[in-house]
Amino acid sequence: MQKVRWGIIGCGDVTEVKSGPAFNKVQDSELVAVMRRNAAKARDYAERHGVPKWYDRAEDLIHDPEVDAVYIATPPDSHAAYTLQAAAAGKPVYVEKPMALNYAQCQEMIAVCEQARVPLFVAFYRRSQPAFRKVKELVESGVLGDIRLVTIKLFQPLRPAQYKDKLPWRVQPEISGGGLFHDLAPHQFDILDFILGPIVLASGQVTNQAGMYEAEDLVTAQFRFESGVLGSGVWCFSVADQQQQDSIEIIGSKGRLTFPTFAREPIRLETAAGTEEFLLPPPQHVQQPFIQSIVEELTGQGKCPGSAVSAARTSWVMDQIVGRG
Repeated sequence: MQKVRWGIIGCGDVTEVKSGPAFNKVQDSELVAVMRRNAAKARDYAERHGVPKWYDRAEDLIHDPEVDAVYIATPPDSHAAYTLQAAAAGKPVYVEKPMALNYAQCQEMIAVCEQARVPLFVAFYRRSQPAFRKVKELVESGVLGDIRLVTIKLFQPLRPAQYKDKLPWRVQPEISGGGLFHDLAPHQFDILDFILGPIVLASGQVTNQAGMYEAEDLVTAQFRFESGVLGSGVWCFSVADQQQQDSIEIIGSKGRLTFPTFAREPIRLETAAGTEEFLLPPPQHVQQPFIQSIVEELTGQGKCPGSAVSAARTSWVMDQIVGRG
């Protein structure tokens, strides 16, 4: 491939700024078609973003001869089915996170793509962002000494108005695979996989305390990395506004590194030499650096820092924590 011509299945909110425009801003990349089941919305997106073609059937986009690769930006319940269709058509696949509803679906997606000899990428785009690359650089520099443990805290306030009428798909397990933990925690586990390596043991407890929906709204977890580093985490989605927190803490024998996953707050390094802070904001289109790396791999110019295998590991960790393993 000298240039990658993309088609998007599911041109919803995530594609408006985070990903969609990046396909035309990346070198050797072009967005040529979009699909949404609502034809009027598909056409509207195409017209607003200057996309030549739009469809209301995924099959038509997948089999368009001018589409070289497919980006699947639908909710997780359709990721596996669309991935299998694209693989059968011989098209490389870039799929949103979570990769699928569960680890078993992830394994099926990987196996089918391997059999079809098509690449499969998952949108854990933080691996290519400057802030998380800085965290990885600091850990690998040895400034923290030997890594001892990791803690994750993600606390978000409850917004009852969001659940009065129709429940958002993110808290409907049959569509999303779980609740907000399933939607947000994968980014945290993937970035830890990127920085510290695979997690090989995980367990947890889940409950629903606020009763706004059936999915879990409080999760606690313990996990062990292949290296022997231990970790723990707490995710609560029903706290007061003033209790919001978003932090990952890596503690070593010589210091501590604290950084957010979602908030625009600085990386904080504490050692005997003092405290340093690094503020590295994400790009306007947060997926653009990662998409660039995918295009470079598809055109033989480089290597994407993520893989379907590492994304599937994250799904396995989630399943273990919520008791589906």
